[in-house]
Amino acid sequence: MATVNYSTLAGDVLSAVGGEDNVAGVVHCATRLRFTLRDRARADKDAVTALPGVITVVENGGQFQVVVGNNVSKVYAGLPASLTEGDRTPAADGGGQKAGILSRVIDVVSAIFAPILGVLAATGILKGLLIILSTTGVLPSSSTTYQVLFATADAFFAFLPMLLAVTTARKFGANVFTAMAVAGALIYTNLVNVTWVIDGERVPMTMLEYLRAGNPVDFLGIPVLLQTYTSSVVPIILAVWLLSYVERLANRFIHEAVRSFITPLISLVIVVPVTLLTIGPAGTWVSALMADLMTGAYQFSPIVLGILMGGLWQVLVIFGVHWGIVPLFINNIANTGFDYMKSAAFPAVLAQAGAALGVTLRLREKKTKALGFSATLAAVFGVTEPAIYGITLPRKRAFLVAGISGAIGGAIVGAGGVKVFSTGAPGLLTLPIGIDPSGDPTNFLWLIVGTIVAFVLSAIGTYFFGFSRADLAKDRAAAAAERAPVEAAPAGASPAEASLTVLSPARGEIVALAEVPDKAFASGAMGQGFAVRPADGTFVSPAAGEVVVAQGHAYGIKTADGAELLVHIGIDTVGLNGAPFTPRVAVGDTVAAGAPLVDVDLAAIRAAGLDAITPVVVINSTDFGAFEVPGLGAATAGAPALVATKEN
Repeated sequence: MATVNYSTLAGDVLSAVGGEDNVAGVVHCATRLRFTLRDRARADKDAVTALPGVITVVENGGQFQVVVGNNVSKVYAGLPASLTEGDRTPAADGGGQKAGILSRVIDVVSAIFAPILGVLAATGILKGLLIILSTTGVLPSSSTTYQVLFATADAFFAFLPMLLAVTTARKFGANVFTAMAVAGALIYTNLVNVTWVIDGERVPMTMLEYLRAGNPVDFLGIPVLLQTYTSSVVPIILAVWLLSYVERLANRFIHEAVRSFITPLISLVIVVPVTLLTIGPAGTWVSALMADLMTGAYQFSPIVLGILMGGLWQVLVIFGVHWGIVPLFINNIANTGFDYMKSAAFPAVLAQAGAALGVTLRLREKKTKALGFSATLAAVFGVTEPAIYGITLPRKRAFLVAGISGAIGGAIVGAGGVKVFSTGAPGLLTLPIGIDPSGDPTNFLWLIVGTIVAFVLSAIGTYFFGFSRADLAKDRAAAAAERAPVEAAPAGASPAEASLTVLSPARGEIVALAEVPDKAFASGAMGQGFAVRPADGTFVSPAAGEVVVAQGHAYGIKTADGAELLVHIGIDTVGLNGAPFTPRVAVGDTVAAGAPLVDVDLAAIRAAGLDAITPVVVINSTDFGAFEVPGLGAATAGAPALVATKEN
């Protein structure tokens, strides 16, 4: 077979589906490029299927799915950056299936804020470190070194509307540079001096200062109520949302020969004044209202607010709902200079780290210990997803202990009236954002106490109470399997007689591959194999080997003799974004046959209207001779289900 050039294949696929302008969005799973197209009629399915390197094409769930196989990530990397780096999304063009209102709101908020969270955390850490250095006298705030570093950290927040203009434009499908021009106009009103003539004298001041000095500002006779837009969040998001509609309307009537500059001209002339006259003041009012509501909740009962945030924050993370709250943190700090709610997130995060440590210390399985130590370290620094999905959530009691411990720590933080004064992902390095710039040490001390209590309680509580009998029994079995010697091949077997035995990955019913309701698998195009209708959510490895794919719903195992196996749990389950899947392995792990692979919430898959049938295929089937499926019918996890003879 000729070598496939994946960059060339990416270009050929893109051309055959109608070109870049016909793609509303594209993602990939373990084996497929999943296109959401604006106009299906422009895509040539036969042409895509005929491309070297493409296995087949499947259309399902409103997606045009190009099945490539294990090298799908290489093809995806060859697509234009404007498609793969978030410049376009299905939501921007209305492609794909409609989600609920809450899901759409969270999707919008996460798409806007997720790209900037890394630098947001970095600048928050830098601000915290500067507070420590200045309060201890190591680096006086009057020094120029301090001022340079402070400007480095503070510039992010001063120009936050510019950054949000980029991510919001990408989400709503607006022109990024026009959106930045809108943000620049908002910031300009209170950052840049303009020369005004007052009582016959030329006076340099910003437009906002001019208005606050009692001088009227109007646009076409309409009074302008200027606000402070530096560090603001809501006004620029609303402005770019409006911009996306103005651009689309303008593009309908403007000839493409002049569209590149006439559309931005019309958009700016409309959007900037409308924002300054209405959206800006309204957005600022909404921001202030949200800040007041949060302050009111704190004043009602800081302890209750701390318990709720500390106990439920990681639950919100699991469902992605925390994206709806993160902007509130940023908004409160921008409006008041501090935030109460975010304080209780520190005990919540460190409680997950403590629970992961408790699991790691108690269990004996080497893979769990290795994953546990890395997950604990990541959680200590604010990244809790590995701890949640890999360690605590699969052992439900451990996650519950972490939640209770986080609530206790949150109550302590609430009782202490703890505030944070900058942004950044809650973790060890960002604790200094709780240092009060006024020099009062009690705020920071209460934050430290609440966080340490949550961590220690969670670690100890998980060690002693975080496991069911089933959890401990599974650990003993896995540890025993790790110690068991690897079964050697029969003595005297010739290379031609070498065979591959593939095990059932789950308890249930083994059926022929043809029964899978997906053409790519049922036709054998993905490779020979079988399928299992799972009876429970415990999945094991079908063979010993190295994990080369681990994507929640799909796992690739490469055996020592070169067989490439794919376990694909459910049909179209990639759209569930990993929610029902709790992986027990990661890419690069070495697994024994029958070792735990992933825990699956089958009820969640079925509740989503999807089929949980699980194809198990040998991707490189052409390297083998005859295939036999002796295990049709009822089977247990780890029972032999397929035998293939290796051709040499």
